[in-house]
Amino acid sequence: MRRPTARGRTTRRRVVRGAALGLASVALLAGCTTAGTRDGTAAGASGGAAPASPAPEAPRPEAPRPEPSGRTPDGTLLVADFGADTVTFVDPDAGPVDSVEVGEAPYGLVVGEDGRAWVATAEGVAVVDTHRRERLDLVPYETAGLGPVTGGEYRGGGMGIALAPDGRHVYVGVNVPSGNGTLETIDTGTREVTATTAVGRRPFDVDVSRDGREVYATGHDSFDITVVDTRTQDTRRIEVAPYGTEGGLGSWLKPHYAAVRPSDGRLLLPFEGERLVVLDPETGRSAVERMTADTHQHGVTATPDGTLLVVGTGPIDPSEDAGPSLTVRTKDGQERVIPLDGPHEDVAVSADGRTAYVTGGFTRDGYWNGISVVDLATGDTRRLPAGERPLGVAVLRSP
Repeated sequence: MRRPTARGRTTRRRVVRGAALGLASVALLAGCTTAGTRDGTAAGASGGAAPASPAPEAPRPEAPRPEPSGRTPDGTLLVADFGADTVTFVDPDAGPVDSVEVGEAPYGLVVGEDGRAWVATAEGVAVVDTHRRERLDLVPYETAGLGPVTGGEYRGGGMGIALAPDGRHVYVGVNVPSGNGTLETIDTGTREVTATTAVGRRPFDVDVSRDGREVYATGHDSFDITVVDTRTQDTRRIEVAPYGTEGGLGSWLKPHYAAVRPSDGRLLLPFEGERLVVLDPETGRSAVERMTADTHQHGVTATPDGTLLVVGTGPIDPSEDAGPSLTVRTKDGQERVIPLDGPHEDVAVSADGRTAYVTGGFTRDGYWNGISVVDLATGDTRRLPAGERPLGVAVLRSP
């Protein structure tokens, strides 16, 4: 039988989204339908399908633990353990070497040139000295209505997080379970919240313009980017919905993560391994380019030379769509799709640009406690143990 066209697949997805509106209210708030049969038996994060149980994990070798007083080596990976209250330091060859308690259900993280990591948890933004591997502080949120401190994909608290180019401010997207989120601005010197700005619903990702004058909060459940002026806190909302907004909270086809293109500052937002939205945040205009992975997509990063890496979490419908993957897209739009074993969430790249680290801590069923290490030249992959449901990831390096 001839494989359905992208347009045909979209039509079927919309039919399923309409049916999803009849599910329980929890399913609606999930912003996704279910894995495989889409009947409520298992779900992928925010609309990605996943196996009903965790994928097989990599064996855990006995890795040497460095002395606590020793400086953490360059190239060490730092991951946010969404299934615990820690961040884990990972030797990219041997596996976990240390962990630090930061707060419940850490999601995103970012590391400055001074070696301090800022980690968005359910309780506040943790500040971690990555050289000495210790928590320095926990900055509480000022946003109201976050509910009890808990875990899970829909918990209140920090999600996406980014650091200003000059290192003076951290911006964290805060999820408010009952409605729209906020962007909290933290002064990195005083470690205090200096502004709280309304943004879209469930801010999965936060990015900063190259000159530091604007912050971009990706509102997953509101199909938008909120542009925040860092000097005045004025905002502009830009809808990002190449498939439309039909289905609302029950839709699969929402924005998840974005990357700022180094060459011109445009935002790159992948959808379903089919469409890449290239958004000019100044004008609000966007163009859509073709993608080829044909899978639900989440994490994304852009390297300095303009290469885009996009994490494919798995199919919405296994009978029509492809499995988990890592898309490597050159600046001229040429793509190479590297298959991955099981769902993944986010991605970081080594300093030399040769290796990608893709976290296996999918926020719903199907996650696994490790990282896929991908050789970007050959496409070879290996599985590395790493923390507990690792989501956010960064490669530590000296300035």
